[in-house]
Amino acid sequence: MNIIIKTFDKLTIYELHDILQLRSEVFVVEQDCVYQDIDGKDAKALHIIGMKKNKVVAYTRCFPPGYYFDQAAIGRVVVDSNERKYGYGHDIMKASKEAIKNRFDTESIKLSAQTYLIKFYESHGFHQIGEGYLEDGIPHVAMITI
Repeated sequence: MNIIIKTFDKLTIYELHDILQLRSEVFVVEQDCVYQDIDGKDAKALHIIGMKKNKVVAYTRCFPPGYYFDQAAIGRVVVDSNERKYGYGHDIMKASKEAIKNRFDTESIKLSAQTYLIKFYESHGFHQIGEGYLEDGIPHVAMITI
């Protein structure tokens, strides 16, 4: 998998289409969750894209400190269901943390994690803060880097 990092204005229409399609496939269809994915925040995000054979197979969007939280933020962490066995979730998280460090000059990151992925995020240096909550009907917890 090849990692590409782009601001919104540098995305091609094909990349944007494929990103939105992957997010819809996983967050809406696979997780059976009707919610508004296109939320107007993509234009402010740094997009971390995992490409394989000209296809988006992994993705996150990252924000500078102060946009979502006091810390930098990672969101919309997603890997194509057919590609998860290759560890691309770990690769895209490492690339996202590195991009935040390089672009936003911080290693302090917060995210909203689906609870079944707590151990995954812990393996990337995050720890849970506060109580769990429902976000779009799915159990989540806030996590920050240690």
